[in-house]
Amino acid sequence: MIRFENVTKRYRGTSKPALQNVDFEVQRGEFVFLVGPSGSGKSTCLRMVLREETPSEGRVVVLGRDLRTVSNRKAPYFRRHIGAVFQDFRLLPTKTVTQNVAFALEVIGASRAAIRQSVPEVLALVGLEGKGKRLPHELSGGEQQRVAIARALVNRPQVLLADEPTGNLDPATSVGIMQLLARINTTGTTVLMATHEAGFVDQMQRRVIELHEGEMMRDERHGGYGDTSSLPSLAPGPERGAAAVAALTAVLEVHRETVTGGTATGEGDAAAADEARADASTPLTTPPVPTDADASVEPERTGEVAPQPDEDATTEPELPEGLPDALGVADRLGLDDDDDEVGPTR
Repeated sequence: MIRFENVTKRYRGTSKPALQNVDFEVQRGEFVFLVGPSGSGKSTCLRMVLREETPSEGRVVVLGRDLRTVSNRKAPYFRRHIGAVFQDFRLLPTKTVTQNVAFALEVIGASRAAIRQSVPEVLALVGLEGKGKRLPHELSGGEQQRVAIARALVNRPQVLLADEPTGNLDPATSVGIMQLLARINTTGTTVLMATHEAGFVDQMQRRVIELHEGEMMRDERHGGYGDTSSLPSLAPGPERGAAAVAALTAVLEVHRETVTGGTATGEGDAAAADEARADASTPLTTPPVPTDADASVEPERTGEVAPQPDEDATTEPELPEGLPDALGVADRLGLDDDDDEVGPTR
């Protein structure tokens, strides 16, 4: 079905080949994973199967044809037998789901009757019944990828290529796409998929071809992704600012207790403290304000002299009863009783 015979691919401006002496064969109806780090040559292999690239050395045989004999003019006709699904969907934004899928048949000259029959069938296969009139932006990422798969399958290709089809999807949607590809494989379609999803490869236990820096390192049937112990891991770190927030919370709690005279033991104590603060904020004596009417009336002289305040005596206003000591101005400002004046601190 697909055969690479000692394939080497060199690009201009690079000292190391993208592929070097790659040799493998994929049988009809197989499901094969191409795995390896970025830059290992996975996408180059898929482009060669599509005849978008040609090998520098060796040869690639697909569907019984040596791709060296396929000219650039005939390459589009050859690609009709191969379906391709990519990471970025590549849908036509102004066309509906039905029109996107039908477009793959229109470009090969299929009749209208064939299009009307094939499009609903393939949409049902990928689970998109009833969504044929929607535009791509009205669909979720998983639904857009299903449209791309339907478009790749609508002309019933013998080979389906998938280049990181779950790269832009969330884990749950990715599982659905992988289940769909496995179901398509059971119908006889050969699937060749390039992926970094180690979990899917380990779970599905299909054939695995591993590439590293352009060289084929492993070809294993019923294999897994491979050894991932050398990959760097991320360790949880402390939350930045958590200690500062805790310290600020503690300071605010102490300040609140100081202003309220300590932790209240009951609603009555809190109410008493609030009433004391209200009383302390009002003047103790309020002299009457003279009016014009009072000024016109001269007070009656009785011959007695009103007592004058003693200038040497110092009287302090009495504080209301029940005022907490913690509300004292001197205590809150941190002043001692012996200080005679308040000045700027140094």
